[in-house]
Amino acid sequence: MSGLNWIGLRTLLAKEIGRFMKVAGQTITSPVITAVLYLVVFQQVLADRVEVYPGVDYVAFLIPGLIMMSVIQNAFANSASSLTQSKIMGNVVFILLPPLSALEIFLAFTGAAILRALLVGLVLYLVGWLFTPLPIAAPLHALTAAILAAGCLAVMGIIAGILADKFEHMAAFQNYLIMPLSFLSGVFYSVQDLPPFWAQASAFNPFFYMIDGLRHGFFGYSDAPGWLGLVVVAGFLALLSAIALTMLARGVRLRP
Repeated sequence: MSGLNWIGLRTLLAKEIGRFMKVAGQTITSPVITAVLYLVVFQQVLADRVEVYPGVDYVAFLIPGLIMMSVIQNAFANSASSLTQSKIMGNVVFILLPPLSALEIFLAFTGAAILRALLVGLVLYLVGWLFTPLPIAAPLHALTAAILAAGCLAVMGIIAGILADKFEHMAAFQNYLIMPLSFLSGVFYSVQDLPPFWAQASAFNPFFYMIDGLRHGFFGYSDAPGWLGLVVVAGFLALLSAIALTMLARGVRLRP
């Protein structure tokens, strides 16, 4: 780690943070409004009819799922859109020419995406208090789950940004991979309520462990053991990181 170009890393990280903060209304406020609309609708329809965990009403159950869904989508969008835009506009060369290693580029893009995702999640959590009390039973577990999940999707966004040659390619990742896996991971329901086949299929969806891990941090209840969720997501992050670092080091679809 002593060989890192800290000045270059900090500069690229600051550039990526500044990029999404300049349009905070779009990158932070807009996702929160979208999640709140989901919350309002489901509160009106199901609030008094469903109790998923003992003593946990449906609105409280729903909020961690919406928080994690927002974390997932925004972490992916930040790194994927930044790399894709740089490639389309031709300024990716300004990232490749400086003395920055693959690891330093990786850390800067991942760090900025995690920060954006956590900011969105924090704002949504604070807004959630307007609907129902939201004490957190295991804050460290919840924070770890959120960081690991944001890291996974930030790295997935780097991979998508490397592979994408236009915004339509990035949108395909979002629409055909991220969105379906998010909605089929237990955001709006407990997998224990699913038919056996679909409940077992959820065990192979890493997004399920991300959302379930955050719920465990909030309530101390979860559909899978809390430790298992963290292990699965950490393993998924390690796998994605190895792929992304290899692609960056080789300059896949970045260098002519």
